[in-house]
Amino acid sequence: MAAAMAWLRRGAWGPARRCGLTAGRSYSGGGAYPGVSLTCPLPGVPKAVFAAAEGRERFETRVTALENGLRVASQNKFGQFCTVGLLINSGSRHEAKYLSGISHFLEKLAFSSTAQFGSKDEILLTLEKHGGICDCQASRDTIMYAVSADAKGLDTVVNLLADVALQPRLSDEEIEMTRMAIRFELEDLNMRPDPEPLLTEMIHAAAYRENTVGLNRFCPVENTDKIDRKVLHSYLRNYYTPDRMVLAGVGIEHEQLVECAKKYLLGVEPVWGSAQTKDVDRSVAQYTGGIVKVEKDMSDVSLGPTPIPELTHIMIGLESCSFLEEDFIPFAVLNMMMGGGGSFSAGGPGKGMFTRLYLNVLNRHHWMYNATSYHHSYEDTGLLCIHASADPKQVREMVEIITREFILMAGAVGEVELERAKTQLKSMLMMNLESRPVIFEDVGRQVLATNTRKLPHELCALISQVKSTDIKRVVTKMLHKKPAVAALGDLTDLPTYEHIQAALSSKDGRLPRMYRLFR
Repeated sequence: MAAAMAWLRRGAWGPARRCGLTAGRSYSGGGAYPGVSLTCPLPGVPKAVFAAAEGRERFETRVTALENGLRVASQNKFGQFCTVGLLINSGSRHEAKYLSGISHFLEKLAFSSTAQFGSKDEILLTLEKHGGICDCQASRDTIMYAVSADAKGLDTVVNLLADVALQPRLSDEEIEMTRMAIRFELEDLNMRPDPEPLLTEMIHAAAYRENTVGLNRFCPVENTDKIDRKVLHSYLRNYYTPDRMVLAGVGIEHEQLVECAKKYLLGVEPVWGSAQTKDVDRSVAQYTGGIVKVEKDMSDVSLGPTPIPELTHIMIGLESCSFLEEDFIPFAVLNMMMGGGGSFSAGGPGKGMFTRLYLNVLNRHHWMYNATSYHHSYEDTGLLCIHASADPKQVREMVEIITREFILMAGAVGEVELERAKTQLKSMLMMNLESRPVIFEDVGRQVLATNTRKLPHELCALISQVKSTDIKRVVTKMLHKKPAVAALGDLTDLPTYEHIQAALSSKDGRLPRMYRLFR
């Protein structure tokens, strides 16, 4: 021991000893260079160059606006593949002056025959040469055409995207096939055991009655035969304009993407002509509140050896805020704090088990099958809602449990639960942004709405700054609004809308007592 201490005092970690060149000592594991440490450069071998972050600016989102108003946004990312797409400020919220369901049709017709490509198969074969896949998604406020492929095929990809968006043939045969696909999807929607897509439509219709984001995202059955090429062209003429588009790319050089955009998206005449736009809907969402009820027999929704029991589904929502407002971050933390899920949630023990809807609802009321918090946010409004499912005989009790949870949101927020919710939100944000397609959508949506992009570290800093007082402030403001209610299933015991509204205005969230002479 004394010898070892003396060795350390003599400077055992000096330069000569650190490289293992003294007194024949060697810390090397190999035999090719005896006596040479692995921490020192090898004789005759070039100095290794390590990958390093060369300044944050290399990884920031770059945005360039072209002469026609189209914006080009890109984000650098290591890897052989890239994700590139067109995001267009168009969707079901803009269909007030048109037949409802046009966006649904455009989503199904995407990547069909164009001026350059004779069929969908031809498009897929072209992408296959670059290991590519394509997809189109239509939401309430955005239509997104995206392709993931080898970065070397960028020119082909942008050419294809421009042709798909601006030069679709929309043949009679393709439109007829789309009608069939939509009818099948609508039938499937009504037969699914999971009612969440239907309830989401219903809660939006109740919250924003007959305006903007309250308009139906799915094409009504009666409109499938009315939508044709002429109707589609009249809509496209007004909404598929360069100033409403963003060409976003992840995993490619910005200058390269800008060159491709100039080549294929600048000065291009769309197939519907370039007449002056005249019917663009610039309406701001008007929150109305209200109730939408659909009486439905849910007893035979899921048959089989282990059928799901008959359930009644309720969704109660209140207006939150737009994603452009500062309060968006506290609402996101609140949504994470409420959490919840199904009583048979997958993912193993402990997944989300500390959120309020698990601790206060699913943990204490074994008869509840679901209690989940959702937050829908748009550029001019938002909606925070809770979805709950239970046996039809316990609907009244279920509604009261949910209204009490809304009232408790404005109460004390524990430091531990707040920190846990903030950490979970940051974790989820960073985990999702590991995926290239998610980064692409984030870049495109942010640039489409704000012409810029908040980077993940900026969002994490904003999340960290949220205090319990912020949660209380946004909830108090939210509780002053009229509720939106969606109800699906056997609604015999559903409380009236006025009673739900009274519960959300009370101090304890309890429904008014009902006294019956006869039972």
